[in-house]
Amino acid sequence: MNNSDFEPRIVVFACNWCSYAGADTAGVSRLQHSPKFRVIRTMCSGRVNSVHILKAFEMGADGVLVSGCHIGDCHYMFGNHWAIKQFDVTRDLLNMLGLEEARTRLEWVSAAEGPKWASLIDEFVTTIQQLGPSPLRGESTEESFGDREIDMEVNG
Repeated sequence: MNNSDFEPRIVVFACNWCSYAGADTAGVSRLQHSPKFRVIRTMCSGRVNSVHILKAFEMGADGVLVSGCHIGDCHYMFGNHWAIKQFDVTRDLLNMLGLEEARTRLEWVSAAEGPKWASLIDEFVTTIQQLGPSPLRGESTEESFGDREIDMEVNG
């Protein structure tokens, strides 16, 4: 498959208070950006752990983005600090599985940063398109990723 024809499957875990609101700001501002991603709203980026990210890859994701409040702006005080620790552990696991580091990303986007959200999404989609399909994508995940039920308990 030519990577220019490749349609990436991207999961974005976005914190409710900042990043999800930043995505909303991009939308209501009618900022153009790639539609090739699915957002899972979480209460805090610190709630996203290795299991969630690995499950996204298992379900056919080619890339996973975790986005939260800027350091010092977390509504749960230290959630984004915890997100950094969780993300480092996850990156180590993904490296052991042979996944490229660029397939995962941790970013901070505030509610007022709609343009940053749009740019981040476009940049991440381009990166994943260049990498091609995830080596973890199995034959059973060839069905439409957008129609699959994403059953993850992130906020519990």
